[in-house]
Amino acid sequence: MAKDLFEQFPVAREYFEKADAIMGYNLHKIVFSGPEEKLRQTNITQPAVFVHSAILTELLKERGIIPSIAAGHSLGEYSAVVCSEALSFEDGLRLVKLRGELMHKADVKSPGTMAAIIGLDRETVEKICNEVNSNEVLMLANYNSPKQFVISGSIRGVEAGMNLASEYGAKRVVKLNVGGAFHSSLMEYAKKGLSEAIDNCKFNEPRIPVVSNFTAKPCKNANEIKNNLKKQLLNPVKWEDSMRIMISEGVNYFLEVGPKRVLQGLMKQIDRNIEIYGVDKKEDLNKI
Repeated sequence: MAKDLFEQFPVAREYFEKADAIMGYNLHKIVFSGPEEKLRQTNITQPAVFVHSAILTELLKERGIIPSIAAGHSLGEYSAVVCSEALSFEDGLRLVKLRGELMHKADVKSPGTMAAIIGLDRETVEKICNEVNSNEVLMLANYNSPKQFVISGSIRGVEAGMNLASEYGAKRVVKLNVGGAFHSSLMEYAKKGLSEAIDNCKFNEPRIPVVSNFTAKPCKNANEIKNNLKKQLLNPVKWEDSMRIMISEGVNYFLEVGPKRVLQGLMKQIDRNIEIYGVDKKEDLNKI
């Protein structure tokens, strides 16, 4: 991840040098060389993905590709806020670093997990969460598309939800390899520290609107962005609704910036008529 950018572009090296200083260790060495189990830890994964996305965003801007609106899925919302210039790269990384550390501690304190449910509608998945919630923690964490959702909660709660989803006829139910029950009440431990850090950061008025995970609406001022970032941690990501609001406002060309192609797949489930491309590697920049 990002090694080709590091070797080719001075701005990538500059961003990783800043990141190494902020993180207090050589983040780029772990990103490029592993070990894999360390890179999977949420307190390392989150900064790594954030830096990669920030580098790609800067390289796109250098090529004159400037977005008119931005959105990011979960951690990606921090990248979207930096893209809007409401937050500096350095402050964004400090928040992401803290977020990853606090979420890791929250998981140690209240262990949990997540699972993807494919092939049921949102009302059925909400019903499953309500059924399980009387005994265990289970919440709908991601409204990804009309037929893809992610549940989050205690280990037993998620297992019960997975079993119910299969009984209700889900096409696939997949336990996710994640480091905690993100976007659920089990992240309560992380809320106070992250909220205080967000309050202490300098936010500027955004140059472009940022669609909030919490409200699925465009945020056009700094205070709104701050408040929604604070609420994001314990609440679901309304991704399908976010994409639909962008489409309704006339956005018809999307770029997914960062590793993998997950959001492109989700967009095909939301609206197959929308043009969407991914920017992950050096060669992707030449295709845009």
